[in-house]
Amino acid sequence: MEQTKHTFLGIDLGTSAMKLVLIDGNKNVLAQITEEYQAVQPERGFSEIDPEIWYDCMMNAMERIFKQCDRSQIRGIGVTGQMHTLAVLDEEGKSVRPALMWNDIRTKDLIPELKERIRDFPEGEYLARTISTGSPAANLYWLKENEPENFKKIKKFLIGPDYLVYRLTGHYGTDYCEASTSCLYQIKQRKWSPEMRELIGLDEEMYPEVRGSVLAAGTLKEEIAEQFSLSRQIDVLTGTGDNPATAISTGCLGRGYPVISLGTSGVFMMPVAEIRDNAKGKMILFSFDDKSYSYLIQGAVQSNGSTFDWWVRGIMEADYSEVDNLVDVEKSAGSGVLFYPHLMGEKTLYADPDIRGSFIGLSTETDRSDMLYAVIEGLCFSFRELAEKMRLPLCRFGSVKVVGGGARSRVWMQTLANVLNIRIEQMDGMIGPAFGIALLAAYHCGCFDSLEQISEGTVKIQNCFEPQPEAAAVCNRQYGKYLRIQKGLQYITEGAEE
Repeated sequence: MEQTKHTFLGIDLGTSAMKLVLIDGNKNVLAQITEEYQAVQPERGFSEIDPEIWYDCMMNAMERIFKQCDRSQIRGIGVTGQMHTLAVLDEEGKSVRPALMWNDIRTKDLIPELKERIRDFPEGEYLARTISTGSPAANLYWLKENEPENFKKIKKFLIGPDYLVYRLTGHYGTDYCEASTSCLYQIKQRKWSPEMRELIGLDEEMYPEVRGSVLAAGTLKEEIAEQFSLSRQIDVLTGTGDNPATAISTGCLGRGYPVISLGTSGVFMMPVAEIRDNAKGKMILFSFDDKSYSYLIQGAVQSNGSTFDWWVRGIMEADYSEVDNLVDVEKSAGSGVLFYPHLMGEKTLYADPDIRGSFIGLSTETDRSDMLYAVIEGLCFSFRELAEKMRLPLCRFGSVKVVGGGARSRVWMQTLANVLNIRIEQMDGMIGPAFGIALLAAYHCGCFDSLEQISEGTVKIQNCFEPQPEAAAVCNRQYGKYLRIQKGLQYITEGAEE
């Protein structure tokens, strides 16, 4: 049977929804399904979810998508999803407690102590700089200190998408991406940190096995194969995090250019040749096969899509489809209103979980169009600040490719072009984590020969947005003011506590 007729399933465990994409060996999307769910906030700053909800959604979505295809053609399954989210399992493989989400900030008071304690470990300077709320290391330490009975029950811990791989195959594992961003791993030595292991207090056998993303974690469990009338020989990949999966589908990893992903959180990422100890951002170690290794540097705007959603749907009570009709970018750029977008704290730039947002420069002439533009512009300013402090040489590339839900907005794309003063290339909306991990499944099964070939033909530019000279000049002046907001807010809030 021709290999191009085989099909491959990609599963993306998102923050608020799971997306499944089915492709063939020619990279054509045959079907896609979305299942929504919601994390709970039992206390202020907490965010958690029962992993069984993920599993049920996955099974429902698989049932739905398999009704649209020939099941006998499926050859591989890849799983990706939210990085950092922590799932802890007991000796029977059942969840000890709800998973702690990547955007949970319950550990904020522990972070200074952890930074101080790990600074002298091997690679401690890097670990101290990157550990933050939501890190698996921080959340495990919180469990040890605050839920000792649950902590004693832990026999394995996994990162979000690894849990689904475990449920599909019975294998406890993770990939280099998830390990290297956990703050439990020595990237240069490529091993779990024994010093962090001693600090956390978990035995080595409780850690997941680290393997290349394209290597098979195993084949489908017999009961799952039978339930869906699938072959038991279908390989399930070890998988990887959602940002590397997006980097694969966009060509970022294979071709080496910068990409912005506008999702619930916003991510700026670019491959680099070596670890940068003096730049902001997290280093992701990536390997297909346990033989060749590469690095991807990423910085995040923690509250990106959630900020946009808060303003458009929550405050304005509008629909996303209305946004582009409500704003004249060139006119609004001169309104003078500034918005600081870090509504849920900030990790990459300031490592400050307590920082919050603000509007500045409001007047009686300010209308909702001005404020909507200011929200979008403020998010774009945060990406410019990320690029500068991550030391990304954007001018060398002449453009930045953008993917994700926010990329659908013409206003957002034009504003980003003005703020970064560079051409913005709006990518096909299908390109994302689920598509990327489905491509990896096809690669595993022999459809492609290299990382470059995986993204060949998938990088489709829908529109290009060039900077508008006058608006770009205004944005540049506004950006100078924007950079002073953080210190101003810090002065105000610290002074209020005295």
